Amino acid sequence: MAVGGAGGNGTEWPGGTVMSRLPGALAGELLRLGSPKPCPAGTVLLHQGEPSTHVFLLGHGKQPRLACVKVTAADRNGTESLLGIRVSGDLVGEMGVLREGPRSATVTACRAMTVHRIPLEHFRLFLRRREEAWRVVCHMIADRLDWANRRRLDFAGYDTAVRLARVLLELAEYHGAPGEAGIRLGIQLSQAEFGKLIGAGRDATQLAVRQLKEKNYIAYRYRTVTILDLNGLVMFAEPG
Repeated sequence: MAVGGAGGNGTEWPGGTVMSRLPGALAGELLRLGSPKPCPAGTVLLHQGEPSTHVFLLGHGKQPRLACVKVTAADRNGTESLLGIRVSGDLVGEMGVLREGPRSATVTACRAMTVHRIPLEHFRLFLRRREEAWRVVCHMIADRLDWANRRRLDFAGYDTAVRLARVLLELAEYHGAPGEAGIRLGIQLSQAEFGKLIGAGRDATQLAVRQLKEKNYIAYRYRTVTILDLNGLVMFAEPG
């Protein structure tokens, strides 16, 4: 599980996020570029295809939970894919701003949280002024491309249950927290959303969840996953 870093105002941010990677002064400067606004659960922050005029920095959700949004995209035939999950300290909408193009995905709040809306020009000026911040954002984008590439390779090389196990392990690394029974994911997803994340249909995803539960690798109750046997899940996720 990734360890968080201190950002603006001494806040601890989840590991792997932009705010955790920025030195305290730069993190605070980025935070101050946009005023905080409350965001109810279910709010669509960004719409696929709309013009890119700003980015959002995700603040903390209602304690002790993290802010959490899902990033989705739809094909021309209407098929929707879940591209990723973002949490407190992450940026969303930066790709459209940097390439001066329309939004490539829709971003929806999974729970009530605080967001910081940063205008396009303020964000670009910040990156031009702060070379270290630009390097951190580039690193973040590279990490997200790596995630997408791993999902494509998983789809080609593994069955549904193994793909699910591999995604659960990655989510646990970044968002997991120790609990009484095991490692509890800090994000909540339905089985349908897990299916979109691993490129599987409803029936195949339900079967995969049942397989992992029967092996006592995980417990799953209403959008909440707990990894009961980390070593067993790791071995299952690396067949052969």
